[in-house]
Amino acid sequence: MKLVTFKPRGGRAHLGAVVGDQVVNLAELSGGKLPDDMRSFLELGDDGIKQARKLATKKAASEHGVALADVKLMAPILNPSKIIAIGLNYIDHIRETNSKTPTIPVMFTKWSTALIGQGDAIRWNPEDTSKVDWECEFAVVIGKKAFRVAEENWQDYVAGYTNCNDVSARDLQTEKGDQWIRGKSLDTFCPLGPYLVTKDEIADPHNLNIRTVVNGETMQSSNTRELLYKVPYLIAYLSRAFTLLPGDVITTGTPNGVGFSRTPPLRLKDGDVVTVSVDGLGELTNPCVEEK
Repeated sequence: MKLVTFKPRGGRAHLGAVVGDQVVNLAELSGGKLPDDMRSFLELGDDGIKQARKLATKKAASEHGVALADVKLMAPILNPSKIIAIGLNYIDHIRETNSKTPTIPVMFTKWSTALIGQGDAIRWNPEDTSKVDWECEFAVVIGKKAFRVAEENWQDYVAGYTNCNDVSARDLQTEKGDQWIRGKSLDTFCPLGPYLVTKDEIADPHNLNIRTVVNGETMQSSNTRELLYKVPYLIAYLSRAFTLLPGDVITTGTPNGVGFSRTPPLRLKDGDVVTVSVDGLGELTNPCVEEK
């Protein structure tokens, strides 16, 4: 099932499910039994998913659905308590950057104010950064409160998966005395979506093609089997340190093909269009705007 946060034209945000080329309002279909925002919905756990699946039928879409083309898809979850990002986690990316293989996961955060959705503009001011880069990532969305989770039980705590673009200001990240968080958490630097695809739709999260396309040209093309620290380990490792809550997002790192590692280096510029995608999760497309 593809869950979304959507806005009808002139309306407010709602929790929805995609059925074909339609989207249905789950709170409305449930008569108010389901909440109208993703985080509250995920707090219901598996019961909420089961209720949503019963409601998101072709019949419901034909009678109550709104055309996807007529709504705005936002980031699937707008208010996660945490966005936890993992760096240097693809073996091919470690090779391209000539980095030492991490002996423990490299972690940083992206603030929720960086979140944008499908079609929203990635924006930056040239006075702040001149080296904006792309990073396609496979993101995991937590579906159940998790603390000290055993690796073998990892799937019990996952709601689903989504695309992420870990947009990065390389000069802020590494050259100007700042740290990764500032370079990676500028407003609009965390496109997410377009859907939250429930875990039952993805047979093996460690065998998915992942790619970035900029202006029609493929820049990154890899597979999640290249992950150094895989999803079960990450959930167990992170949850030993702090509690993961429903709606928390774990972005699992980017593969080879980033702009700064190319010769000469490539950077995003005003007018560029970036699409990141992972098999089964749709395509997340965002234009770039350099604010004058």
